[in-house]
Amino acid sequence: MRFDLTDLRLFVHIVEAGTITGGAERSHITLASASQRVLGMEDALGSPLLLRERLGVRPTEAGRTLLHHARLVLQQMEHLRGDLGDYGAGLQGHVRLLCNTSAMTEHLPEALGEFLAAHPKVSVDLEERPSDDIVDALRAGHCDIGIVSDAVAVDGLQCAVFRRDELVVVVPRGHALARRRRLTLAELAGFEFVGLAAANPLQAHIALQAQRLGQRLRVRVRVGGFEAIARMVEQGIGIGIVPRAAAERFAKSMRLVRIALAEPWAERHLLACVRPGETLPLNARRMLAQLLAGAPG
Repeated sequence: MRFDLTDLRLFVHIVEAGTITGGAERSHITLASASQRVLGMEDALGSPLLLRERLGVRPTEAGRTLLHHARLVLQQMEHLRGDLGDYGAGLQGHVRLLCNTSAMTEHLPEALGEFLAAHPKVSVDLEERPSDDIVDALRAGHCDIGIVSDAVAVDGLQCAVFRRDELVVVVPRGHALARRRRLTLAELAGFEFVGLAAANPLQAHIALQAQRLGQRLRVRVRVGGFEAIARMVEQGIGIGIVPRAAAERFAKSMRLVRIALAEPWAERHLLACVRPGETLPLNARRMLAQLLAGAPG
């Protein structure tokens, strides 16, 4: 049997996407071409690789074996690209990076920008996902580096602190709480909140802490990001809980007051995680070093 790298990469993308259409899109080829390649692989093997179901596809036992080896081959090719990148001007490096919302909006842009400026031949697949999804993707080999909240279980992964990510309360200037220096979640129970979508991992985390106190947050409006929370708070719609880095940034241009949230669960860290016992491709190692260069001491 003869499978080329395009076949292997396509098959990995199909399994990760759960559909041949999604795999074709990730591989930047047409659906017809993707379907033909899968059929060709199955003909060469003499066994089906995918189970076609109403809502998508999943690998057969043979498909799972191919998936395992395809990832190993593609990873070795990435090692080759990285190791030869300094010698072959035509080779391009590639790093797969997943991160949570706070890392994406507040902490990654500067560090990642510095890395890309220093390594113009390297491209990065950057995707925002919930921390729980990221640790699952790392364990399954779907990415090189993941940045997650320390609130999730990272058993079996090698992790280092990337940034501090404390949560703080933001209120408009002149608010009844504006003169306070520290607040507990219990003290906020009577106030209306501006929050993120209920399914957002950070919002769900805050709601869970309130539930443990026997309370329920009074969320007046849900918005799509930290800046939208800040703008609503500035207008007096409610109060908010956001990462300190975001609050400090918005306070420079908005009439906001930041107040420490005196809760152990608010003292968070972001972790940069990789799979243990596995040598990262050269460019992923370089990126990890760049990300950790600014880590708190």
